[in-house]
Amino acid sequence: QVQLVESGGGLVQAGGSLRLSCAASGRAFGSYDMAWFRQAPGKEREFAAAITWSGRNTYYADSLKGRFTISRDNAKNTVYLQMNSLKPEDTAVYYCAADPGYSGSDHLEYDYWGQGTQVTVSS
Repeated sequence: QVQLVESGGGLVQAGGSLRLSCAASGRAFGSYDMAWFRQAPGKEREFAAAITWSGRNTYYADSLKGRFTISRDNAKNTVYLQMNSLKPEDTAVYYCAADPGYSGSDHLEYDYWGQGTQVTVSS
């Protein structure tokens, strides 16, 4: 069992940056693949980025490559999402997800979820 708590969301102007954190508790965080998804009002949950348990491999939604960076610190049981050059269309609730053996873009495959953190980008 893994419990996930996101933080770092807030209100930022277009062009600004935010770094989201996802703190995990429970056993064997270092063995879980991790991901970030986002969901805007009235839209489906959308894949943003994923990272394998070792941190060796990262994956991004095509539309976010170059602006978002996922990373993890297994010693701190935390995964991060650095978001730069933010746009109003990045406004959404951002969710952290974990799975012991999946690092893809299908949200249905992830076993564990945080409660989400709101990111609002003003124009």
